[in-house]
This record gives sequence, C-alpha cells and structure tokens, in this order.
Amino acid sequence: MSLVEALNCTGELLPRFVDQSVLPAGEPYEAFIARTGCVPTRQVSHDLFNALVWRVHPRLKTHLNTLQVQQIERVGVGPVRGAVRDALTLFDENAAWLQAPAPLIDALRQRDWTQLFVTQRALWRDARLVLVGHALLDKLLQPRKAITAHVWVVPPDAADPAAWLVERLTPDLLTRKPWLPLPVLGVPGWWNSNEQIGFYDDAAVFRRPLPTLKKGAPTA
Repeated sequence: MSLVEALNCTGELLPRFVDQSVLPAGEPYEAFIARTGCVPTRQVSHDLFNALVWRVHPRLKTHLNTLQVQQIERVGVGPVRGAVRDALTLFDENAAWLQAPAPLIDALRQRDWTQLFVTQRALWRDARLVLVGHALLDKLLQPRKAITAHVWVVPPDAADPAAWLVERLTPDLLTRKPWLPLPVLGVPGWWNSNEQIGFYDDAAVFRRPLPTLKKGAPTA
C-alpha cells in the first residue's frame, strides 16, 4: 500500500522507517516513499531529524514528497533536479516558519538586523519560530553564528501553520522563492552568545540586502 493510499484508508499519517539498503537501485528516494509508505533511513543524525520531522509534521512532509514525485513523473530524473525540485529540496532540508508581530516581519524583510534583534527584541516573546528543515536541525548540533534558515512567513492567526503551508506550497510559489534568510542563532533566547555586545555587527552573517540598480544604471 502506498503512503497516499494509507492516508486515505486509515487516516494514519506516519510512514514506516526502513533501512537505507531497502531502497532499490535506480528508484528515486521520493518515488519509493510514495509507492511503499516507507522512508529509507540511515543510522546518522541527519536521517534521525528527518524521521522526527515526519513524526511531528506528517502532512507537510507528505505534501513535499507528493510534489517531488509529480515532478519526477513529469520531467524524469536527470543530472540536475530542476527549479521546482531544487526548491522542494531546499524547503525539506532548511525551512522554518515564523509567526510574529508585524514590526519583526517588516524588519526581517528589510534585513534590518538592528531593528529585528535589538530595537524590537522584546517582541520576540510574541513570536513563534519553528524549524522544519532536517538538515538545519542537524547543523545545530554544532552551533555557529552563520547557520541560516529559509523562513516562510505565516500569519499569526493561522492555528495550524503546517496545514496553512500545505494549502499554499505549489510549484509556482516555490520557484518564486518567497522565503527570507534568518540566522537562527541570532534569535533572542536561542543562543547565549547573542546577548554579547557586537554580536550582530558581523556583516558576513547579518548581511544587508544588495542594492537595487536603477534601470539603465551601469553594472560595473
């Protein structure tokens, strides 16, 4: 029984996790999951976090897998994934969602790190940042300032952010790359180091947006 069939028949959202060796040679990972309802898994922390995200957000992971399989069926498997599959993989590996007061969202969109993390620091008490990228979670086993999530902004009144994303994650939206970069260890309360003076002055991490060239302006 496939994962989709299992969902429809029983309402059970949790796949089974099997050893990586079960994946047949030549069969795409995502296609195998859709066909069997089983997720090939290695004994490494990266795959452990993948399994945990499946457990916590099964509808979201199922949706991502379904979109991957649709793209495989549409264009096949080649030397490059293509824009849609690249975007899906980036979401699966490195995404987070953020529900936050408007001043924080505005500051994040503008890459105004001082406003985001210093001036409006108290507003983070009313924010909710959830990491769903399993590679992102794995990287945080060895914390460093530059670890950055691709953040999707979700309205504060969305009771089920994962369901909200499932309804909106389409190939068209994914290829428009609407996410925002956020160095997650800059979030107040997430890392003691960000309480030190000068933490946010590191321009190699907390980068300002590139200037927009006026039409007709020289590029060099």
